[in-house]
Amino acid sequence: MTTLLWIIAMILVLGALAYLRVSLLTATITAAVVMTAGWTLAVVGPISWIVFLVIALPLNISAFRQNVISRPLMKVYRGIMPEMSSTEKEAIEAGTTWWEADLFAGNPNWKKLHNYPVARLSADEQAFLDGPVEEVCRMVNQHQVSHQLADLPADVWQYLKDHGFFAMIIKKKYGGLEYSAYAQSRVLQKLAGLSSELASTVGVPNSLGPGELLQHYGTPEQQNHYLPRLAKGLEVPCFALTSPEAGSDAGSIPDFGIVCKGQWEGEEVLGMKLTWNKRYITLAPVATVLGLAFKLRDPEHLLGDKEELGITCALIPTDMEGVETGRRHFPLNCMFQNGPTRGNEVFVPLSFIIGGPKMAGQGWRMLVECLSVGRGITLPSNSAGGVKTAALATGAYARIRRQFKLPIGKLEGIEEPMARIGGNAYLMDAVTTLTTTGIDLGEKPSVISAIVKYHLTDRMQKCVIDAMDIHGGKGVCLGPNNYLGRGYQAAPIAITVEGANILTRSMIIYGQGAIRCHPYVLAEMESAFDTESGQGLANFDAAIFGHIGFATSNFIRSFWLGLTSSRFSNAPYSDKTKRYYQQMNRFSANLALLSDLAMATLGGNLKRKERISARLGDLLSQLYLASATLKRYEDEGRQTDDLPLVQWAVEDALYKLQASLDDLLDNFPMGLGGALRVVMFPFGRPLKRPSDVLDHKVAKIMQTPCESRNRLGKGQFWTNSEHNAVGIQEQTLLDIIASELLHDKVCKASGKRLPFMWLDKVAAEGKALGVLSDAEVQLLERAEIGRMKSINVDDFDPAELRPEVVSTTSQERAA
Repeated sequence: MTTLLWIIAMILVLGALAYLRVSLLTATITAAVVMTAGWTLAVVGPISWIVFLVIALPLNISAFRQNVISRPLMKVYRGIMPEMSSTEKEAIEAGTTWWEADLFAGNPNWKKLHNYPVARLSADEQAFLDGPVEEVCRMVNQHQVSHQLADLPADVWQYLKDHGFFAMIIKKKYGGLEYSAYAQSRVLQKLAGLSSELASTVGVPNSLGPGELLQHYGTPEQQNHYLPRLAKGLEVPCFALTSPEAGSDAGSIPDFGIVCKGQWEGEEVLGMKLTWNKRYITLAPVATVLGLAFKLRDPEHLLGDKEELGITCALIPTDMEGVETGRRHFPLNCMFQNGPTRGNEVFVPLSFIIGGPKMAGQGWRMLVECLSVGRGITLPSNSAGGVKTAALATGAYARIRRQFKLPIGKLEGIEEPMARIGGNAYLMDAVTTLTTTGIDLGEKPSVISAIVKYHLTDRMQKCVIDAMDIHGGKGVCLGPNNYLGRGYQAAPIAITVEGANILTRSMIIYGQGAIRCHPYVLAEMESAFDTESGQGLANFDAAIFGHIGFATSNFIRSFWLGLTSSRFSNAPYSDKTKRYYQQMNRFSANLALLSDLAMATLGGNLKRKERISARLGDLLSQLYLASATLKRYEDEGRQTDDLPLVQWAVEDALYKLQASLDDLLDNFPMGLGGALRVVMFPFGRPLKRPSDVLDHKVAKIMQTPCESRNRLGKGQFWTNSEHNAVGIQEQTLLDIIASELLHDKVCKASGKRLPFMWLDKVAAEGKALGVLSDAEVQLLERAEIGRMKSINVDDFDPAELRPEVVSTTSQERAA
């Protein structure tokens, strides 16, 4: 019996050491103490000590361990894991890791998450949102843009230039606004809630483009020339990366430049002949300066020994002879300026390379670094802004529109899609806030930017479909009062651009995350193929044994957290969010364990097993979305009225995570899924989707003016102005709610149940009965006008449906 108890004690001690991730030396000393206790109790003999020492001493003598254990392991490792290509190295090294690395490591530090600063706007940034952003929203008539002009009006273009909308990222010393990433996000959210054309036009110059590249890599001469002009709107920039043959696979662009000598301004200079054929380039039809990505070749070795210099970025004025711009694409009736650009053997000096000749061939790294920032701001913010506006607009419409003598928002069938819209609106705003916080802290989060680009555009598309289903004919019939239709049409554009969503999910998120976020894999890969520094073996030894301890810990953590349903794990709060933190502890350990097992069983083939990679990426992604939601709840003062929104968002994210984990185990390599299921889900899947009760609470918030609803739609364009159908409907919502009480008063006085329609007639009857004041009569009359405007759809004379033929060109309007 004593021997059995000692064995159990040893297993528990070793398990606890692994769970706590102590060092190898600490684990060895602790195990020796337990061995000594066993010796004292006469359950450990000399043979047991010999076995212990044979194992423990080699592991703790670094020179022996390196040469006898790690050297053979390194040879095996080289055979399993291929050496990274130069482009892969550049992509990996370009970004940074942040909170996602904690989630990947199996033991999130929740205190660290909540210690990140609360995102705030400066006084200037808030004034910009309240002033110029509000004003330009008032100026835009979306029906005019999308149906009549096929462009923003000339006065809107000029207003954007005059007020620095294209200069939010440009430093103040060049005349720019130099706004934070968080402020840029808030601006784009507000614009996107009104017009995707407006948001796209502003977003692109502040994302991946000449301004961003110039500030990071441009020569002083380039910066001093272009940045002030960009800040003042004297130049309209675009960036040409995508080709017909190379979309998401940007590294395979066929466009090229040849280093050669040629004539420039009457002199022979060293330059490049550029040939390109680009597509899908936003602002290309109206751009005055073209950022161009191409592969540079030096067949005559005019710059050095290398013939293939690699991807290079240059600035090309679009008024140069041979540069073709002006034609437009027609992307799903979304009338932002987008089109092709071409050039055939256009000669320019080497000084046109961004950063000068020394940056020839460095374009891939430049693009990856800048894209990791821009991709984390523009499309996620546009998506969040669109859904926030759709959430409140749908809530208002569902309270105003009646069927079966009830507001449709009280029907359970409507509550379900409404909850999806409201819960996602809360989550998406939280995610953009956390992501831009990281960017403002100096991070270049390549993994996070891929996560938020994919998941927020995907959730936006699904939310818009839900909103369309709720609005019915109101969403289908286009016109000045339709605030959903054009967004519905345009949703697939966000899915497609800046890395198509299918590719982003199946390759990019986990492809980068597995290497960048894992605490040991990158060090292993670098040291295993290090043949020059003399430290390769020592570094590999440290990495591989750290990795072994890490994997052991995650196995123990997964087993224990599964066995206990993670109820004893760390959580920073004991309120209704406690279980969410504990469940995320569990899933984080599962992710770390499954990652190691997937890499061990598949090696370099993991990158080709895209569905395995996609599901592992889902685990990391949903953990990030859920943690951003909890961070928002903390930052906003843990407003208990917002709990339904928090609970819905987190429960939805974790349920989706569980579904991906379940699919992953069903398809795990080498048939390991069954055994792993016993470790991770010993009592079955623990989570359920958000309940019907929770759906009801979220839908009620969306339909009821209150502080929670205000926070849900914070920062959007709600002004009751001429062209803002959403703002007009918001006033109608208040009028309808007030009218319900007046309607009941008239019904009671008249002794009959009047239908809740023709409120002007109800007002007249109430006045005749003497139960309504003049102000109450006016309220009912105004409510009826607003009610009919909200539920009616636009109709047109057939001639009006022919798009207006505008004599001026797009370039002239934008000039």
